[in-house]
Amino acid sequence: MLKTYAELSLAMFRTGILGYGGGPSTVPLIRHEAVSRYRWMADEEFGEVLAIANTLPGPIATKLAAYLGYRLKGTLGALVGLLAHILPTAVAMIALVSFIDVFSSSRIIHGMIEAVVPVVAVMLGQMCYEFGEKAVKGLGKYMALACGVIAFVLLEWVQLHPAILIAIALAYGSVHFKVMGKLKETRKRKEERRHGDMD
Repeated sequence: MLKTYAELSLAMFRTGILGYGGGPSTVPLIRHEAVSRYRWMADEEFGEVLAIANTLPGPIATKLAAYLGYRLKGTLGALVGLLAHILPTAVAMIALVSFIDVFSSSRIIHGMIEAVVPVVAVMLGQMCYEFGEKAVKGLGKYMALACGVIAFVLLEWVQLHPAILIAIALAYGSVHFKVMGKLKETRKRKEERRHGDMD
């Protein structure tokens, strides 16, 4: 019992401390802890939780930390996960706020931030590639590509809010397999009729 709390605290502590740049950079770290390191959930479930969390208001990382804690140990687990994730950086921020002028002009700090950016970009790219592979397996190559292009257009050109887009995707996903199943059945019946006519 205590081992689970310890693992949860350590995992969320790591994601909070190493998540430079906020939510987008923290998501791959949380995914690594939950899926790869501790195997608290499957990658598919993490993708579903991430999609739902994106439709809700508030920082994505804290929602994921609270959800993981709740999934493992209920309400107390949610509190532990949340505090382990936010407290270290909150305390550090309060402690270092008096040195803000020094840090803002420090070439070392600027160099550290610039060096971390490519690493975060690679982590996000890796996660996107893996999600893309799953989309192709689930929806098929052409449908996954079409959904990706439509999502890009709606986000970049139409400036649609991501939560609305995710809600639309969830609504479509809820009927996708039913529609595809009916189409396959229709094709199968047509093929059977053709074979029957040929006989």
